[in-house]
Amino acid sequence: MAKKADKPYTGQIHQVVKWPEPVLAQRGDEVTVFDDALKQLVEEMFESMYIAQGIGLAAPQIAMSKRITVIDVSFKKNPSDKLALINPEIIHAEGRQVEEEGCLSLPEIREKVVRAAKVRVKAQDVTGKWFEVEGEELLSRALQHEIDHLDGVLFIDRISRLKRELVLRKIRKMQKNGEW
Repeated sequence: MAKKADKPYTGQIHQVVKWPEPVLAQRGDEVTVFDDALKQLVEEMFESMYIAQGIGLAAPQIAMSKRITVIDVSFKKNPSDKLALINPEIIHAEGRQVEEEGCLSLPEIREKVVRAAKVRVKAQDVTGKWFEVEGEELLSRALQHEIDHLDGVLFIDRISRLKRELVLRKIRKMQKNGEW
């Protein structure tokens, strides 16, 4: 039996906003309505994330001040790795890891960031049902990075002041040259 071809995506693709867009520095609003529009937005966020070549995307990155994030650390290789988190919060963190991070809202910028090695997150799914997820290594970093976005925090806010100044200088130069 032939495998059924994937249907082409027909929803909206959202443009990822770049720093210093003001929405990236704001805490997102709690989601209180769990309807078909929310389910559609989550699907659009996954597709927008894949097109942008990311493993995580938060609603503020598409100019929506809402506490919604999607993560797929397998980048479409393992459907069970897809996570949609509504109103997430870290309820437990332990250990320490230092790894390089990037961000769709800060293209071409990568820096080492200190994060917890393991986290447990409580969130709602697209129907409003609460659940918990634990993450280690890359998933732990992705969860912390995306929840930071929902709190108006970027990874460059978690590096030393000197490194941050160097990053901002690089961004200003790219802006001046029309590359940002």
